[in-house]
Amino acid sequence: MDRINVTHNGPIALVTLNRPQQNNAMSLAMWQGLATIFQELNKKTDTRVVILHGAGTSFCAGADISEFGKLRSSPENLGVYQRAVDDCIEAITSINKPTIAAVTGYCLGGGCGLATACDFRLGDKSAQFGIPAAKLSIVYGASETENLLSVVGLPNAKRILFMAERMDVDQAHDMGLVDEIADDVIALANQWATTMSELAPLSIAGAKTLLNAFAKGDRGLSAEDSGALIRHASLSEDYTEGRAAYAEKRTPIFKNR
Repeated sequence: MDRINVTHNGPIALVTLNRPQQNNAMSLAMWQGLATIFQELNKKTDTRVVILHGAGTSFCAGADISEFGKLRSSPENLGVYQRAVDDCIEAITSINKPTIAAVTGYCLGGGCGLATACDFRLGDKSAQFGIPAAKLSIVYGASETENLLSVVGLPNAKRILFMAERMDVDQAHDMGLVDEIADDVIALANQWATTMSELAPLSIAGAKTLLNAFAKGDRGLSAEDSGALIRHASLSEDYTEGRAAYAEKRTPIFKNR
């Protein structure tokens, strides 16, 4: 869709929210479109890492509040809207490859939800974080709240949601909301992505599934499920390649199979 662009640099996909005049505020169509994009990237074995960022000077100022009068005006409409948000957050959280949010400018409300759905968050000095739901009598979405809790812990999650304060990048870093501060977040994101793209994708996908399940207290991941992840990687061509490369003292070439 024209509000979201996807470009590829080898195994790295760059997903760009492209509504800079509105600080990349998320319309309903964008929530739906972004979910579809991540679901499609999930199927691409040649894509190893995804970077999410915003065009212009901001990452994402949150949901487009100008739509709320119509799209959140009834229980039915609210349900449709919230499902779209939840589906989008779930698509980002569950994609089977690493994700990096490269944050500049505003990262507020739903934008913060997009960032916490990613595995890593990098910010520059212009980055500002906050969730103003309490200023609008909105309860932040369940999926977004779960990810926030996972990233910053209970005391910090309560402070962010109860106080509705805006934080600069240093405060966000102190809370664990930002992993690293950089002058050029896209350059750093590409550096991290390149490193991860050269490693075994089955290992990373398995580790991500396990870590996300354990962090959220999801006991639905049985011993059989976790064992299947381990067996899949251990019986793969990539495992054979990794052992051969180690013995031959060369860099392995992984093929995600």
